[in-house]
Amino acid sequence: MEERLLQLKNPPEVGEVIGIGNKTLKVAERFTRAFIANSMKQSEAPFLETALSRKAVILEYARAKRPKAKRKSKEGKGKAEVLEYAREKRPTAKRKSKALSAGEKRRLKVFDIKPEHQRYELFLPLNDLWKQYIISICNGLRHSSNPQHIQQKLLKADFHGAILTVVRSKCPSYVGATGILVQEFKHIFKIITKEDRLKVIPKKNSVFAVEVNGFVSHIYGSKFQYRASERSVKKFKVKGSIDL
Repeated sequence: MEERLLQLKNPPEVGEVIGIGNKTLKVAERFTRAFIANSMKQSEAPFLETALSRKAVILEYARAKRPKAKRKSKEGKGKAEVLEYAREKRPTAKRKSKALSAGEKRRLKVFDIKPEHQRYELFLPLNDLWKQYIISICNGLRHSSNPQHIQQKLLKADFHGAILTVVRSKCPSYVGATGILVQEFKHIFKIITKEDRLKVIPKKNSVFAVEVNGFVSHIYGSKFQYRASERSVKKFKVKGSIDL
């Protein structure tokens, strides 16, 4: 309904029926406010002024349209320029964090054990956990157990925490060395001796003995030059004799 129709005066016959005559604008406004105040609850009366003066505001928002890139003919651009243009328009993706290389790990000394941590007694709990781990994967170590079955399990097992002893080696200074294995790499074992010394023993040309609950197994290092993760999926072949 248009605003001018609301401001028209009532016909005299209508005013006589409803008992309301034509009033001035100020009188009509006072009447309207009084009528609304009486119609509203008493608790809403203080908000009468704000209710009457409230206006609805409609906010319009629209995203700005991205201008479409004009394609240029192949004659106008070379192959290198077209690729560079595509890279600029392509949305940037989050780059994955790059892993450290072997050289960077050596420079940062990631695998170095601090001197204050090179103590035999600190790794005794690790040895107890390793024994429980070996017993569980071998379904218990008993005198009646099949040696070949246990050796196949040990070939794929993790030896961190095991007590290794060098029984044979082409380097006589390594023979007799005993300690808890704290780090295993592809070509070397790092052990902590009872004298709290960290020894690095190469696998090649060495034979190691490991004992669990009276069961002694020998490891030929020359045929054992794998990482622990690689060994778990490798299939070892049974050989009759192995030399250093």
